[in-house]
Amino acid sequence: MISPKGLIYQTRNTLELLETCPGDYPLVVQLYGSEPLVISKAMSILLDHGFRFFDLNCGCSVKKVAKTGSGAALLKNPDLIIELALIMSDAAGPGRAGIKIRLGWNNESQVYLELAERLSDSGIGWITLHPRTAGQLFSGAARWEALRRLKKATRIPIIASGDLFTAEDALKCVRQTGVDNVMFARGALNNPSIFEQYINLRKKNFRADYDRSNLRDMCLKMIYYYQKYYPSQKGILKMRTVLPRMIREISGAKELRKEIIMCKDWENIQKAVARIC
Repeated sequence: MISPKGLIYQTRNTLELLETCPGDYPLVVQLYGSEPLVISKAMSILLDHGFRFFDLNCGCSVKKVAKTGSGAALLKNPDLIIELALIMSDAAGPGRAGIKIRLGWNNESQVYLELAERLSDSGIGWITLHPRTAGQLFSGAARWEALRRLKKATRIPIIASGDLFTAEDALKCVRQTGVDNVMFARGALNNPSIFEQYINLRKKNFRADYDRSNLRDMCLKMIYYYQKYYPSQKGILKMRTVLPRMIREISGAKELRKEIIMCKDWENIQKAVARIC
């Protein structure tokens, strides 16, 4: 998720977020913003740099995003969402731009079905729905029945988000709601292999067991890539945030997480992770 203004002004953090490689294809660039001219200019820049798929974030309810009128705050203004979505879809081409939304700003102003109806012939490629209101943040349970309702109401492909913490959760959600696909968020932060596990479940219908050796190798690979591409002290601090989430389900995780959080160099982080066996 990037700021279109950050892209226009070429800020370092924004450009770092856009760094990619051929193995990432197909890559979707998600924008957050509320100004049509700014979104239009950002789209031109991204297209000139070879990006082809895009998403408009209308679901982020983090205060620093919403207070600017962006993210989930857009749900207060469906007309503006439609305008921004059409700008992105027209620039990218049919089927190459989508939107991510929540049910509405609050329970009294749910707009997800209205948005789907108004976008039905727009050329929009998908709608991702996190079935909570913006006011809920991540509290309560995701209302999967809203996903089923949305899927029945539109021909636009629907992607599910919300409470998909395991590959089994995702498969259950698809079967219950009929959505076309899923978007992992917190589930992927806890377990980056969740994508592979989900694909295997879809293909072979088996339950993916939790393998400690695979987890260790995945953590070591994460460390390797951070050392290679983000070797500064900030990279170490990032590891102290990322790795504890990835190991939280294994036995002995509490002590190992404490150790990782206290690490101040790459060598000690690697030694701590290598003990997962």
